[in-house]
Amino acid sequence: MIIDTIKNLSKYVTLNPLFADVIEFLKDHDLQTLEAGKYPIKDKDLFLNLQVAAQRTKETAFLETHIEMIDIQIPISAAETFGYTPLQDLPDFEYNAEKDITKYGDTKAQTYVTVNPGQMAIFFPQDGHAPCITDAHEIKKAIFKVKA
Repeated sequence: MIIDTIKNLSKYVTLNPLFADVIEFLKDHDLQTLEAGKYPIKDKDLFLNLQVAAQRTKETAFLETHIEMIDIQIPISAAETFGYTPLQDLPDFEYNAEKDITKYGDTKAQTYVTVNPGQMAIFFPQDGHAPCITDAHEIKKAIFKVKA
């Protein structure tokens, strides 16, 4: 997991070359004004899910992991708290290959971190994360899905 400002994303391009395409997309598009939806960038290897998600609390949020994709999550309209537990500490749950997600039911996160607009959280396949925890009624957020 990486927590940083969006302007520092270029420092992480050596981790995955598709991060450079995310940077280019961000230069050419204003996340504030884009409508919710899916934006293909590099076929199935890189796309943006721009969504308005309902508020979750630490009690209602669920941990998830992905095998095929890295998430770059960027809160737009409000601060977002993420639960975090390393994959190695999570119990076995069924993986949905079609949606590239494992949901960990009622398993609660070990720790929490808050990310503000202008910042990002990068979650790799080894990072269990519980998104959408916010004080706002709903949150507009960008999720770049990057082939791992």
